[in-house]
Amino acid sequence: MLNACPKCQRTFPAEDAGFCPVDATKLVPVESLPLAKDANDPFVGHTIVGKYELRRVVADGGMGRVYEARQLPEQRRIAVKILHADVAEDPVNIERFRREAETSRALDHTHIVDVIDFAQEVPAPGRAGGAWYLAMEYLDGEELRALIDREKIIPMPRVVRMMSQAAIALDGAHASGAVHRDMKPDNIFLVRSGVGDLVKILDFGSVKFTKGQDRGQKLTVMGTTIGSPFYMSPEQAQGLPDLDHRADVWALGAILYEMTVGKVPFQAPSGPQILFKILSDEPMPPTFAKDDAPPQLDDIVTKALAKKRDLRYQSCSALADALGHAFGLQGTHRDWAVTSERDLEKKMHAASAAPSPHAAPVMQPMAMAFPSANAAPAPASHAAATPQFAMYSPGASSNSIPDDYNPIKKAPVVLYAAIGLLMLALAIVSYFALR
Repeated sequence: MLNACPKCQRTFPAEDAGFCPVDATKLVPVESLPLAKDANDPFVGHTIVGKYELRRVVADGGMGRVYEARQLPEQRRIAVKILHADVAEDPVNIERFRREAETSRALDHTHIVDVIDFAQEVPAPGRAGGAWYLAMEYLDGEELRALIDREKIIPMPRVVRMMSQAAIALDGAHASGAVHRDMKPDNIFLVRSGVGDLVKILDFGSVKFTKGQDRGQKLTVMGTTIGSPFYMSPEQAQGLPDLDHRADVWALGAILYEMTVGKVPFQAPSGPQILFKILSDEPMPPTFAKDDAPPQLDDIVTKALAKKRDLRYQSCSALADALGHAFGLQGTHRDWAVTSERDLEKKMHAASAAPSPHAAPVMQPMAMAFPSANAAPAPASHAAATPQFAMYSPGASSNSIPDDYNPIKKAPVVLYAAIGLLMLALAIVSYFALR
């Protein structure tokens, strides 16, 4: 069952809350609340194909508009994306929309948005020729883009958890022969919970299927580029036909850079200039781009953003593992993906406070083993032995070196006195002889 807010039309599971968290209005059963209309959008208040009740606009993008909806008769809260009328005039856009739906449904992954339906409604409000729609699970939260724009720098425990989950999703897609090809913060959705983010990868409309996995018609001409320029790998920027899953590794590295440095690794005023920099320049190491960036990031992003594919991490999971291990975490990305942000923070703090196993040993103080005045006479064979010295740690026994190996310790006091007198006599004789 669902409750709804009379003011904003948002819906909530009946057991979750009694008041709207947005405007504090008391919630009522959704069946008792008439659908609101919007003079500027004929789809608001409309029920698509008799089973998707559109309640309000959630987001508006270049390809289409997203609505919060109620699925009938299941009483399920969902999201419905409807292609803009002008976008739907191009058959290629419709095919990309179809591919997004089919790929997401086929992958059926915890960290990939769940698509329910894809079809066309004819006629549709304000569109005699109909409207193409995609129905998917409703996600409470925000895109990573909104988080970066607001916070600039993301705390490392949160970054590790997000990267780990994104790696699981992308490696799953790659194993099925699908390369996302448009990874960017806008396509990483964060569902917040008490333990941290639940990552959902969005928009497989630009997906490329690797050799042997091709499905449907070819949507790009050789030499053309697909994806957002800021997160586009060098081979993608060149429009190479043999692009593979390592393009997504590069994009994930660029996203990591932006989350920890506060800006993308390559910046320029226009798309072509950005692509030129990606092909010709090396990214500035994080510690050069931001004074207080963790130094562990330098090697990681350098490898993730290597221009040659063979020099990069060969999977998204390898990148995520390297990140966690660089900050002292034990285990793998699969462990960190389900560890709370708070526990990750504790583990990383403990690792940073622990001494490094490769640290230089602490030097212990040195001391000479001086002879004892009461020591027994040394054997004749030891009389001319060279004095020896002992190293010891505080608290060690003064007798830790056997007497047999320290003959000076047994020399009688009389011997030292005789030697001293002899040296004094020689000095006096030398003095008068020189005069």
